[in-house]
Amino acid sequence: MDKLYPLKFKPIFKDRLWGGSKINQILSKNCPADRCGESWEISTVEGNISEVENGPYTGKLLTSLINEFKAELVGSKIYEKFGDTLPLLIKFIDANQDLSVQVHPNDELAQVRHQSLGKTEMWYVMQADEGAQLSVGFNQKVNKELYLEKLNANVLPDILNYEEPKTGDVFFIPAGRIHYIGKGILLAEIQQSSDVTYRIYDFDRKDADGKLRELHTKSALDALDFNVYPTYKTDYLPVVNQDTKIVDSEFFTTHMLSILGEKELDYKHLDSFVIHVCVEGSYTIEVDHFVFTVKLGDSILLPAALKNFKVRSKTESKVLVCYCT
Repeated sequence: MDKLYPLKFKPIFKDRLWGGSKINQILSKNCPADRCGESWEISTVEGNISEVENGPYTGKLLTSLINEFKAELVGSKIYEKFGDTLPLLIKFIDANQDLSVQVHPNDELAQVRHQSLGKTEMWYVMQADEGAQLSVGFNQKVNKELYLEKLNANVLPDILNYEEPKTGDVFFIPAGRIHYIGKGILLAEIQQSSDVTYRIYDFDRKDADGKLRELHTKSALDALDFNVYPTYKTDYLPVVNQDTKIVDSEFFTTHMLSILGEKELDYKHLDSFVIHVCVEGSYTIEVDHFVFTVKLGDSILLPAALKNFKVRSKTESKVLVCYCT
């Protein structure tokens, strides 16, 4: 049987009404769209299957490789549960304009309505313009009556919690939590493998045909978590050449790995694939005499069968490391 190795995929670009140019300018991608809103880096969402762009498996679809290698690629428990699909979707988002206020359903609701996974996600802010804002959660205790009152009066933003993000900020967004990304923000998103979104409020924006975009008011009502929480930003302190856990959920775990010089990585304790998302700098990764350079904006899938890696970076580089448990 042929050997597995760290896999990189061709980006799947999304032209969005609110997209911009940072995915090309900052992440050095080659999106042909004028308004490149998203770059899907690793995906098995139907109709958006990632294609390998490095090594002997260049041109192969990720679903085909999972079918061929099964647990060797994704881990035994993950293959048993998800079959030939990956439970995570990795993407970059460039908000040149405000995105809609939205919410995602949990697994139970998404399964009943869409035969899909729900969508819990996390954001890592890669760049934010001065004064840029995003919104996560409510700023006060809300019930359905107050929510509908504000929504129907077209003043829903009055009860939303706002943050002014800076590079390196992390926000964890469980299914059910209201949110939107404001203009001027570039971020990496790690999420469940789902494309189900309920658009709640769209700032009276019109699409390319001059029409208001569809809202999903009724569907969102059953999905929303109306609770208010003391904080919405995830605090963490990265330490050079150490793993710092930043998100630990039932759907995925994410660490911040800061690399300077040489470091050994040991994933023997995991029964899972591991994904590296380079959010600062560049580094090389070495396994079984395979040496590969990872640069800012790259997302790499490390197969579950590979456990020991060596990474090297001449300057401090930062990597989101995510896996499933």
